[in-house]
Amino acid sequence: MRVRLNARGLAIKVDRVRIAAGKRQMPALVLSPREPAVNAPGVLWVHGGGYVTGMKEMVFMARAVDLVERFGAVVVSPGYRLSWQAPYPAALDDCWAALLWLRDHASELGVNDAQLMVGGESAGGGLAAALALRARDTGEVRLAYQMPLYPMIDNLDTVSSRRNRAKVWNTRRNHAAWRLYLRQDARSKNVEAYAAAARARDLSGLPPLYTFVSTAEPFYAETLAYVLRLRSAGVKAEVDVYEGLYHAFDMLEPDRDESIIARERFCAQFAWAAEHCFAPQGE
Repeated sequence: MRVRLNARGLAIKVDRVRIAAGKRQMPALVLSPREPAVNAPGVLWVHGGGYVTGMKEMVFMARAVDLVERFGAVVVSPGYRLSWQAPYPAALDDCWAALLWLRDHASELGVNDAQLMVGGESAGGGLAAALALRARDTGEVRLAYQMPLYPMIDNLDTVSSRRNRAKVWNTRRNHAAWRLYLRQDARSKNVEAYAAAARARDLSGLPPLYTFVSTAEPFYAETLAYVLRLRSAGVKAEVDVYEGLYHAFDMLEPDRDESIIARERFCAQFAWAAEHCFAPQGE
């Protein structure tokens, strides 16, 4: 156990844990308030990196830290297997194990198990969306809310991911990342919805969703299409759009005006969810 001071000088508690994921013991971080959490939202936050790179410590750059500091939430960041280590479904299975661990340890973490949530950026957003689908389908855990930010959810080209030359993430990197994650099925229309949430045929019964995305990045079209399909399926889904910005702008330039606005809008949406979104386990 240790206390970490972030850039704004606020302290949070960080614990390193091991979570059984198949035959391996997966490393994970647990972020919580310095004072013991009581009946707090529990959030599984999944790092991005195109399924091929990234690490659990990226949570400290993420919007998830705001959830601990401002709302007293408990956040779990799993060190899931990357696609160069093992292709789909390894990452999803690891994150699923972490979600079940959060459910099973809710009481000792000070978490309200009726407010389990998932979120993440980019590939982490894609995994969060897949976890929401798997949770709905299996009934093993009930999720109250999902926050897949600018999620990587479509293995096929869209109008914004085709011939995209933006910085940070573009068509070339997107194609390469999907090839590593899905291997020979990278361009298939028939992959499982848990591999690419855009392939899901039925989006009904999913928890409410919030996301944001920028217009110049590859994931713009797939994000908006997913939000519109959720709304058509009767799911509350909200999205904020930022004009002309690149992928993960909020993490890479946290002090720019748009990033500050994105952070505040994200927190406002979470505040609403913390007050209104509940999904008791076992119902």
